[in-house]
This record gives sequence, C-alpha cells and structure tokens, in this order.
Amino acid sequence: MHLIPALKELGLLGGLNHPVKLSSAEFAEYMATSSKTSARILKSLEDEGYIERRIVPGGQEVLLSETGWQLLKKEYEDYRHIFTETVEKNPIQLRGYIVSGLGEGHYYIGQEGYQRQFGDKLGFAPYPGTLNVHLDDLSLKFRDKLAESAVIPISGFTSGERTFGACHCFCVKVEGFEAAVVVPDRTHYPADLLEIISPVKLRDELDLKDGDEVEVTVDY
Repeated sequence: MHLIPALKELGLLGGLNHPVKLSSAEFAEYMATSSKTSARILKSLEDEGYIERRIVPGGQEVLLSETGWQLLKKEYEDYRHIFTETVEKNPIQLRGYIVSGLGEGHYYIGQEGYQRQFGDKLGFAPYPGTLNVHLDDLSLKFRDKLAESAVIPISGFTSGERTFGACHCFCVKVEGFEAAVVVPDRTHYPADLLEIISPVKLRDELDLKDGDEVEVTVDY
C-alpha cells in the first residue's frame, strides 16, 4: 500500500542518486503517517530489497536499490503513457451546442490585421465570422486541455483610429473540418463558450442551426 508513495518520496529527496539521511519522524511527515508506521515502512522496503539502509546517529541513510529504482521508473513510464501516448491516440473531444453570437464576429475576423496573421500562423484565411459553441457540463471539465495544445498568439493592432486587441488560438477540428478556437486576451471571458474560425462557413458546410450539438476535437 505504501510502496510506491514511499519510493516516490525518497526519490524526491534525492535517494535515487545518493544516500539520504532522515529520521523516522521526518519521513513520517512526508508520508503523513506516524513515526512508528514510517519506521515500519522503511524496514519493509529494506527487507523486500527496494532500498539499502544504514542506521546512523539521528536516523538512517537510505538509498534506492536497483530494484527500487526500476519499480519507480516503471511507475513513471505508466504515467507518461497515460498523459502523453494515450492522449495522442485518444484526442480530447469537446461537445456542446450551437449558439448565436452578437453578430460582431464578421466585423472583427474580417479585419485585415487579423486575416493576415491567421493566414501566416494558422495556414488558412478564415471565413469572416465565428461559430459559437456552448460547451456542455462534462466538456467544460476538459476545457483547460486546450492549453496543452500549441498556443498560437495573434497580436493586437491599430487600424485608423480603432485599436483591435490581441488574442490567441488553438488548432481544433469541428466534425472533421480544419478550424481554430479564438480566445481574446481579455479578462472575464466565459470558459464555457468557444468562438471558432475556419476557412469555410461551418454553419453551412455542416448544416448547423442554433441548438444543434457539435463535436470539437482538440488537435495536439
């Protein structure tokens, strides 16, 4: 029960590369157990060959053995598989329903200062408008996964007397169509709303209307 957590704490203390000196009371704080229990854990790890231990004044010196090192490495590989390879094989799917915006997307996305940057950084000139998707409750829990994909910054600019703010994008696919989520660099932007641009008018291409469900695939 305490095997992996104990080896992890010893590894964090440096016990992979050199002996770590600590008392049972000190180790108990890392393990959130009593001193008696932590002493028993260390003794068990030693008996099972996961650590090498030498009693010294004030406590003991502990070093992970080759067996302990390999077990901890196996645990690391498992987590790496969960958080990288599994994600790559099973990309995050966000779901929501279509809502109408304020009708400003056409004006803003159509600005030459944005269009030029979208073309250079996203590889496509977007249709002047956005598809607005209100995420369902489950997808909202995975909204932050967007930040694990590449963040593409779009700089603000001035056109005439008007200033247009900066934003950033995340590449996605909407029902298989190339697209990107656009997030303005302003505070209090609703987390449950995705504003999506694409080289095509997605409402027409997918025959979408307000209230229709749609799937957005986060492109890692």
